[in-house]
Amino acid sequence: MIELKQATKLYRLSERVEVRALDNVNLRIEDGDFVIILGPSGSGKSTMLNMLGALDRPTSGSVILDDVDLARLSDNGLSKIRRYKIGFIFQFFNLVTTLTAVENVMLPLSPVERNKAKLQQKAESLLTSMGLESRMDHRPTELSGGEQQRVAIARALMADPRIILGDEPTGNLDSKTGHDLIRIMKELNVEKGITFIIVSHDPSIASVGNRVIQMKDGHATEVPPPNPTDPPTTFASSA
Repeated sequence: MIELKQATKLYRLSERVEVRALDNVNLRIEDGDFVIILGPSGSGKSTMLNMLGALDRPTSGSVILDDVDLARLSDNGLSKIRRYKIGFIFQFFNLVTTLTAVENVMLPLSPVERNKAKLQQKAESLLTSMGLESRMDHRPTELSGGEQQRVAIARALMADPRIILGDEPTGNLDSKTGHDLIRIMKELNVEKGITFIIVSHDPSIASVGNRVIQMKDGHATEVPPPNPTDPPTTFASSA
């Protein structure tokens, strides 16, 4: 469904210094996968996520989504891919502080959907599904970190994407809250068939994935997921 073919990304820091952030990576991700990408800082995992999310183009190689080479699309074409096919969840939530929770969830489709009442109804339904029915009119500063990330998940779902990418989505949360949110994502993966690709430096979340990719020095290696019953992963019963 989405594939990297010999994808390489180079960053030139100066005339004599070049960083190979991604080095000839081949990876195929199927519909319904829940992929955990692990690795330390500087390993290339965020660079790979940016490629998969049509946020950046490879220096060489290809990124294929539904048989379309994203590197060949115009900026407008990539924008449409990001708007309708891919949802994003970030470590620091990236909510607009002047907007309410429901307004933040509406944001991805606000520029293109004229029926604002329909848009708000859908946003409210998504927030309700996240257990935030009483927090819709609160601004981000009035929400806890876990609540802000649930707003961000609802926002990522707004355009009914087939793929959701998470860049360290639990990295700014305590362990229990982070595990609760990973559980929500897994439920969405199982119940709605949404493909999740989660970047993390935390190996304790690896057991939730059906696939685990280990990144090191720009190289990607698939490794077996740990047994879900093995410590240290313990998922809470409620979010």
